This record gives sequence, structure tokens and C-alpha cells, in this order.
Amino acid sequence: MPLTVLVTGATGFIGSHLVGRLVDAGHDVRAMTRHPDGYDGPGKAVGADVEDIDSLRTALDGVDIAYYFVHALENKDFEERDAAAARNFANAAAENGVRQIIYLGGLGEESGQLSAHLRSRRQVEDLLGETGVPVTVLRAAVIIGHGGISWEITRQLVDHLPLMITPKWTKTRTQPIALPDVLRYLVGVLDNPDAMGRCFEIGGPEVLRYVDMLKQAAKAKGRSFPSLNVPLLTPHLSSGWLALVTDVDLKTARNLVESMRNETIVHDRSIHDLLPGDTMNYRDSVRLALQDRAQALTTKST
Repeated sequence: MPLTVLVTGATGFIGSHLVGRLVDAGHDVRAMTRHPDGYDGPGKAVGADVEDIDSLRTALDGVDIAYYFVHALENKDFEERDAAAARNFANAAAENGVRQIIYLGGLGEESGQLSAHLRSRRQVEDLLGETGVPVTVLRAAVIIGHGGISWEITRQLVDHLPLMITPKWTKTRTQPIALPDVLRYLVGVLDNPDAMGRCFEIGGPEVLRYVDMLKQAAKAKGRSFPSLNVPLLTPHLSSGWLALVTDVDLKTARNLVESMRNETIVHDRSIHDLLPGDTMNYRDSVRLALQDRAQALTTKST
């Protein structure tokens, strides 16, 4: 049955891909953006800002299901801004009778000392559900796909460095997942009664260290990637180094590096009971991301 679906962050990495999938599935999709006049993607552009609750009330009027992909990592006060935005969205959704909010959060063990980035993700999960709208959370680690910030850091490090300096955080284990698998899960939980009010952990089939991900990405590009262990390189210095050799801004790089000290591994596999199916391995995920980038560059140049 066709639904009226709102996708926040419709011009972002996940949102821009998801809107097309939902439109193809026959849903009436509202692509929420702060600059609707410049939107040229699928769906119907809707202008709204998570900091303006009145604009959210208008955007959510008549909406059945809403996807929430909003983060403010580039801001120094991102925890406060993300919390305020989540409260606004939850209130506007409840006022409009939205049946489900779907949120893409971050993996990381609750028992550990979560980074500010992951701590904020958990807080947003709670705040979105405070007004009674059922929230479905999908927690993921690194998402491998062209345009994703974590993948772009990996690709650009491989492209720009002849030698990888490997501070302690590069030995942290994570469970990357391919973009198509994330999209399949996001679509699969849509209006799914067995997903309402639940949190699922999603990941690919492999647990890898960040340094292993770099080496495999280099191999996919037909080159070696030697590394030099530098255990005393602090997260603060690492973030400055990342900002220097990639196009990620310093504040975002700092928040991401802080998160990389937390292991982000799937422990609850209940998503496979709800939505069975194999997930793509890291090697194939990298190949697909590189192919999509090459195609995007070709399209841009023509």
C-alpha cells in the first residue's frame, strides 16, 4: 500500500539514495531540505529546518512514516544541537499523528565509554521516542558507499598517502556494511509491525580493523599500502592530520576519530530474523563504491 513518507536529509549520503528507492516502490515521498528550490532529485521537495518546529509541523502534515537522518558533526556544540533538533522533530511528528520514525544510529557497546558522537546518537534515539511515536532504530558502523564520509576518508587516505601512519585507533575493530544493504534494511522496516519500537544492529559479514580496511581498499585499487605504527599519535593530532590529507573539516574529523576508539561490532543479529538475506563483503563493497565514483565522475564531465 502506498504511503506518504518524509525523508529528512534528502540531499545527504543516505537520504539521497533512499528517496529514489521509496519512489520506485510507489510511495509518495517528501524530500525534506532547507533549500527546496535547489533540489533536483526524486520525490517532492519540502522546505523545512529541524531547528524550526513550525516548519516541521508543515512538512510532517499528513505523513505516515518519517526517516530521520540529521546530524550536526561539523558544529562544536553538535550534541546540544542534535538533541534540540530531535525534540522538535519528535513533537512535530506526534502532533501530526506520524505512525513511525525510522532512525539510523551508530553501533557501540553501551558498557563502554562512548565517544561524544556515539553518545549523541544514543541520546537522539531516546529523544525521538519521547512523545510516543514508535521509533525503529538501525545502528550501523562504517557505511561503504560513494559519498559517505567514513568511506571517503578511507579512499582519500589510500589515494593521497604513500605510507599510512597507524596510531592506536586504527587497530580498533569495526563491522562495515555496504550502502545497498543499509538501504535494503531501511526500506524493509518501513511500516513493518515487527519493527515498531525496536532497535536493530546491522553490519556486513566481516569484522575488520580500520588499518585492514585501508589495506584492502588499496589492494582494490591495485596498489600496496605500507603502514608505520605510531602509538603516541593522539586523537587530537590524528584529526588534524586527517583534515590535512582529506577534504573532511577539522571538527568533523575530530569527532570521527574520537568515535574510532570505540569498537563498533554487531552483537544482536535479530535483523536477520526480520529481514533475512546475505550482506555484501567488504571487498565487493569497496569495488562497488569505486565503480559508483567513477560513474559519477564520468557523468559530471559530460
